Amino acid sequence: MSAAFITNLVINAYADFSAVFNLEDNNSGDPLNLTDYQVASQMRKHAGSSSAVSLGATVYNSLLGQVKVSLGKTETGQLKPGRYVYDVLIKDSQNTVTRVLEGVINVNPQVTRF
Repeated sequence: MSAAFITNLVINAYADFSAVFNLEDNNSGDPLNLTDYQVASQMRKHAGSSSAVSLGATVYNSLLGQVKVSLGKTETGQLKPGRYVYDVLIKDSQNTVTRVLEGVINVNPQVTRF
């Protein structure tokens, strides 16, 4: 795999969040077969921060090369509004780890409350 794909995300506080990404094989352009892969993802205020929020990260559809990252409304409600960095890593059955996604997450505060 080549360099990680860069995409920026927005999370609204107190709302469920999820995003599905399609990964492709760099040589063929076909969906990357993610059978037997693991996924991990974290967000931090900056890359060197010792404090991290783990995003729920799963293989969503292994044959279509899809990974999903998510947080529930309880977790998003605990985030401080502002800018964070994140990445998504995959690990194959030989324990080779590859960063496939990275970018910025902007957390928007909730204004209206019931």
